[in-house]
Amino acid sequence: MQNKRPGRPRDKAPSERKAPYPRERASYPREKAPAVRENAPSFDETNLIEGRHAVTEALRSGRTIDKIHILFGSTDAALAAIKAKASAMGITVNECDRQRLDAMSTTGVHQGVIAVAAAHEYAELSDILDAAREAGEAPLIVVCDGINDPHNLGAIIRTAGAAGAHGVVIPKHRSVGLTATVAKAAVGALEYVPVARVPNMTSALKELQDAGVWIYGTSDRATDELYSTDLTGPAAIVIGSEGDGISRLVGDTCDFMLSIPMKGKIASLNASNAAAVVLFEAVRQRTTR
Repeated sequence: MQNKRPGRPRDKAPSERKAPYPRERASYPREKAPAVRENAPSFDETNLIEGRHAVTEALRSGRTIDKIHILFGSTDAALAAIKAKASAMGITVNECDRQRLDAMSTTGVHQGVIAVAAAHEYAELSDILDAAREAGEAPLIVVCDGINDPHNLGAIIRTAGAAGAHGVVIPKHRSVGLTATVAKAAVGALEYVPVARVPNMTSALKELQDAGVWIYGTSDRATDELYSTDLTGPAAIVIGSEGDGISRLVGDTCDFMLSIPMKGKIASLNASNAAAVVLFEAVRQRTTR
């Protein structure tokens, strides 16, 4: 398939990158997407750990914790110890008032602290690249930038599994994690699709670029259409949130930007539907080449 994008310079020429996957450079002048709003991620009651002792033991056992909500302004020594340990482990700590904790609590005895545990273990970015390498395939990766709706994230993971993608990448902050609702919406796909959670999305994208993967952002303002874009090589597809799209820094890191052509009166698709369209166009191209 012919790609009609003009070249865009990067910090390193393709020949200078240590890329295990061969890539032919064809670039494109992008438009910047709006920044992601800092909305609070959703939580699931089935993933809540409540109370000082329960949260302390969860941290001690090494259980994967997405976030800890702790009473703001408390001078309690046990809560201070939980906060310090969580911060040292890189876990996000959200200080909130008692009314918020009461609203979240399912037991009514939260003792000033509620942890949100992951429904599934996270993978490393290297695990996703290794999965593609072991399969002898060009990597096909979905990157979710600012997806806060657990149903959307679960549907994207399910679609990634159906399309044979090698993994999904999500940010540690400003995104829903692997909650029970996400696992349910994924309908078993979490058992087969590795999901990496990264502290810095732009750094993760640059790591993928260094590994030879091209980054394709999606935007309804992009002038290059999906169906004229070559997705047969190593590709990471970036899907932004429905309300805000791809964040500015992530957009600046993308190699290409593409749009899904809309033929009717509806101007856009939701995030999970957009991911499905792009992924299965990649599948079609890789199957028929």
